[in-house]
Amino acid sequence: MAKQSIFGRVAQLAKANINALLDSAEDPQKMLDQMVRDYKANITEAESAVAQTIGNLRMLEDDYNEDVKASQDWGSKALAASRRADEFRAAGNAADAQKFDNLAKVALQRQITAENEAKSAEPSIAAQNDVVDKLKTGLQQMQGKLTELANKRNELVARSKTAEAQTQVNDALKSIDIMDPTSEVSRFEDKIRREEAKVRGANELAASSLDSQFNSLEDLGEQTEIEARLAALKAGGSPAPAALEQADSHDEAEFDKL
Repeated sequence: MAKQSIFGRVAQLAKANINALLDSAEDPQKMLDQMVRDYKANITEAESAVAQTIGNLRMLEDDYNEDVKASQDWGSKALAASRRADEFRAAGNAADAQKFDNLAKVALQRQITAENEAKSAEPSIAAQNDVVDKLKTGLQQMQGKLTELANKRNELVARSKTAEAQTQVNDALKSIDIMDPTSEVSRFEDKIRREEAKVRGANELAASSLDSQFNSLEDLGEQTEIEARLAALKAGGSPAPAALEQADSHDEAEFDKL
C-alpha cells in the first residue's frame, strides 16, 4: 500500500509538471489560430459530405425523371400500337392487328415498370431532400460559428497583446521605481546629497576660518592703537578717554598704584 501510495504521488506529480509545462508553452494566438484552422477543416469536410449527398440526390432525381419520361414514352408507343392494330382490324387483317395489339401490351408492361420504379424512388428522393436541407442548415450554422470563432479569436488576441503590453509597462515601471532604496535613481540621489552635505560642511568651515581671521584683524587693530597711544604718552600727550574706559579691572588697579 505504501508503494502504491508513493507511485501514485509520483505519477500525480509528473502529470502536474507536464500540465504546467504545456500551460506555459501554450501561446494563446497560436492555439486560437489552430482552433480556427481545425474548424475550417471540419467545415471543408462537411461541405464535401453535403456536396456528395446533393450529388446522390440529383442522381436519384435524374433516374426518377428518366423513369417518368420512359413511362410517358411507353404510353405513347402503346397508344400508337393499339391504333395501328385497330386500323389493321378494320381492314380485315386480323394477324397484323393481333401483332400490334401484342406490341401495345409490351409497351404497356414497360410503362407500368417505369411507373413503379418512379414511384419507388419518390420516398428516397423526399428523404434525401430532407437530409440535404438539414445538412445545408447545419453547414450554414457551422459557417456562422466559424465567423464567431474568428471574431472571438481576434478579440482574445487583442486582449492578450494588451495584457502583455501592460505587463511590460508594469515591469518597466518597477525597474525605475524612484521610491525603491535599491534603485539606481535612489543611489544617485544619496550620492548627490552626500556631496551637497560635504559642500555645506566646507562652507561652514570656511566661514569659521574667515571669522577667526577677522577677529585676528580686530585684535591687531586694537594693539596698534594701544601702541600708538603709548607713544603719544611718552611724547607728552594724553591718551583718549575711550582707551581708559576699555581697560580691565587689573589695569585699573595698576593705575591706582601709580
